[in-house]
Amino acid sequence: MGKRKETDLYAPVKKLLEDQGYEVKSEIGAADVVAMRGDEPPVIVELKTGFSLSLFHQAIDRLAIADTVYVAVPRGKGRLFLSSLKSNLKLCRRLGLGLITVRLEDGFTEIHLDPGPYVPRKNKAKSARLLREFARRVGDPNQGGMNRATIVTAYRQDAMRIAIHLRETGPAKASDIAKATGVARARIIMADDHYGWFERVERGIYRLSPKGEEAAAEIPAS
Repeated sequence: MGKRKETDLYAPVKKLLEDQGYEVKSEIGAADVVAMRGDEPPVIVELKTGFSLSLFHQAIDRLAIADTVYVAVPRGKGRLFLSSLKSNLKLCRRLGLGLITVRLEDGFTEIHLDPGPYVPRKNKAKSARLLREFARRVGDPNQGGMNRATIVTAYRQDAMRIAIHLRETGPAKASDIAKATGVARARIIMADDHYGWFERVERGIYRLSPKGEEAAAEIPAS
């Protein structure tokens, strides 16, 4: 198959709409596709060879003249396309746009989403995690826009306090460490050993691993 063109999408999209009783015409004003059915409001479809910011800008502009606006793109293959489709479905839902894909090999069209007002559904668990992290984090040790791998979380701050304490005292009981550092979840953090900093000496007693010694030495004094 040669290079994809927006015009390759037109015939399949037109047939899709005509099968639903619409009269369809292209390039009416700024709109790629306009469909009318009786006295109903118009349906507009914007065609693009792939998801892009330009496509969504155009579709949003069309919402000024019609309530029912779709974007149409060729259907791709593989996980990369499915991931892109999932992300762009979320975006379309938030913008109140519909989404159509066209399989260019045989013209098969699929409506993945119809236009409609966006009503957000709150994720209470994620919201609670956000608030807990905000409350637990001491100060503001990061800069907005940092790489996720380098962010200092409240969990890491707690692990750092434990590491500093163990570097000063040597092996200690988890309960004593929790009291001395104020980190109530000290035993859990050391047992999980997310960063590879801690070693269990015996039941309930922990020390720093060689990696933990290195990390503690690099932690600036508070």
